[in-house]
Amino acid sequence: MEIKELGEFGLINRLTKDIHPVNNSTIMGVGDDAAVLHYTDKETLVSSQMFMEGVQFDLTYIDMEHLAYKVAMITMSNIFAMNGQPRQLIVSLGLGKRFKVEDVDQFYAGLNKARTKWNVDVVGGDTTSSYTGLAINLTCIGEAAKEDIVYRNGANETDLICVTGDLGAAYMGLQILEREKSVYYQQVEEYNNKVKEAQRNKDEKRLEALRMERAAIEGFQPDFAGKEYLIDRQLKPEARGEFLNQLREAGIRPTSMIDISDGLASELKHICEKSHCGCRIYEKNIPIDYQTAATCEEFNMNLTTAALNGGEDYELLFTVPIGDHEKIDKMENIKQIGYITKENLGTFLITRDGNEFELKAQGWVVNKN
Repeated sequence: MEIKELGEFGLINRLTKDIHPVNNSTIMGVGDDAAVLHYTDKETLVSSQMFMEGVQFDLTYIDMEHLAYKVAMITMSNIFAMNGQPRQLIVSLGLGKRFKVEDVDQFYAGLNKARTKWNVDVVGGDTTSSYTGLAINLTCIGEAAKEDIVYRNGANETDLICVTGDLGAAYMGLQILEREKSVYYQQVEEYNNKVKEAQRNKDEKRLEALRMERAAIEGFQPDFAGKEYLIDRQLKPEARGEFLNQLREAGIRPTSMIDISDGLASELKHICEKSHCGCRIYEKNIPIDYQTAATCEEFNMNLTTAALNGGEDYELLFTVPIGDHEKIDKMENIKQIGYITKENLGTFLITRDGNEFELKAQGWVVNKN
């Protein structure tokens, strides 16, 4: 169905008819000129993210449902990174003419899976036309007690540097997707060249054979065997709110925290810059999954570089007082990777053979996808 057949309000009603508020702080969600939210004894956290087709995502290898899940988790991750709890989402879409109502239905199916996982309400947004591909803007509103909020600027000398989960998997998942995309388009290009040649030669038998070959190309299936974890980490990342609950239960309050969107090195340097400190992290302590290591070898890529600069892992990077060492050591899927130093000592990686190298951060790059 064409989107223009429904109109803007018809589309909004279709997408939000089954969305009902679950948070007490949501007084009025979708259905009026503005949402009405009520917070009393807690601070309000707000994070907004923009996602542009061809820059942050590529619809060649991600469908609308997975895309919505991913962008929602990314936006909620920013609230978790402040030690807060996400409560509301505002969702705005810029849609080109090629998108149908069914595409937006799929988007909201993925959005609902993400928001219900963390009991988050969709309370508003907008839709408009786009001439430059799909554009997505998400704003997440969260809450936290004033004393619980964790900033990037709280790291202290001798604090331990910790990270959740494992690193580099999302980046290697992207490498696999890009490889399979290249294989597909190479097949398409070769097919088109064969067709042009047959047309020039007026070879009807060859053209008929090529029509059969076209069906095989249209049914192209990428090879993800043994790499499913990496693909999931790229297409379906998770916001790591569960680790905050673990820390609270253990009586641990991070001194600084950030989520890993642009790579471990970049995020750690952000913490050090804001906290006016230095750091030492150990290469041997960086958590890396087996599939990540195997795929780096397959692609002839440096494993540590992928973990330090790959990005899009959305794990939590945080610091804790050295006195929490034993508590952290007992926790599953949380790894101590180094410690905070004085600012004049700089930011360094200690390699497996004991050498020190200054941390280099690639950071955010346009068109990395």
